[in-house]
Amino acid sequence: MISKAANACLWLAVSASAQCSRAVLQDATEQYIAAQSNGESSSISALGTNLTYTENEAPADISTGVLSQPVKLDHNRSIYDTTLCATFTELIAANSEHPYVIGTRMLFTDDKITTIESIVTDQGDWLFNATGYLHWNSLETWDPIPEDQRDSREVIQAAGDAYFDRFHDASVEVPYGTPCARLEGGAYTDSTGPGGNTCNLGLPSTITVTNRRYVIDEEMGVVNIYVGFPGLDRSRGQEPAPDSHTFRVEAGEIRYIHTVSSCVNAGCGLNTTTIPPGRVRLSKGLY
Repeated sequence: MISKAANACLWLAVSASAQCSRAVLQDATEQYIAAQSNGESSSISALGTNLTYTENEAPADISTGVLSQPVKLDHNRSIYDTTLCATFTELIAANSEHPYVIGTRMLFTDDKITTIESIVTDQGDWLFNATGYLHWNSLETWDPIPEDQRDSREVIQAAGDAYFDRFHDASVEVPYGTPCARLEGGAYTDSTGPGGNTCNLGLPSTITVTNRRYVIDEEMGVVNIYVGFPGLDRSRGQEPAPDSHTFRVEAGEIRYIHTVSSCVNAGCGLNTTTIPPGRVRLSKGLY
């Protein structure tokens, strides 16, 4: 396993050779969103000639995958990493003929998209409920952070890393803010809980979360981390499952967490698409 120091050096090396404009990333992302709405992947002029395209961590054909299907989108939110030339987009289609919640990470070289990694979730995936995901999303505030209040890349990434580090080390202190809310598949933590610090869910301490891939946007105070999450799909043992966690960080503390997690088998081997007992308290109403 690569050490944290080696991993940091790798990211620094990538950062030094990357750098691209926010306008380029925004334009390409707008093309991607329009393509998903219309079901026309060929309309993305920003696609590179040697594109790597995956859905739920498996190689896929962009011309026959989810991007080939017109999807009525109710919500989209994107972040832009001008240091690593990367983007992340959250899509919610609650009122489409086929409901989806999709997370898509795109990487760029010479202003062209070279990698698209989508986590595509629908009925049967972890706690899937696109209506709930849209509802709770609409109640949150994800405005740009005022320039004089922005955290550094390092602080934003460290908040997300601390969360995942806590899964295998109970001594790690995760910088949860107060209040803090978590949206998982459509289930939402109860903002009326004691102290309002509702992201502290009592995490396990025996799971090593691997293959972390980052998109960091200092303007939005957000880091998205793609991971392989061991044991998420109980039907697959400890095989890492496709998972995306997006953290909104304000003044160094986590304000919101959004997850998108794919199951190999419906319900991730739990014979349910509702939240397992004891994992998290749900708020009243939609979930």
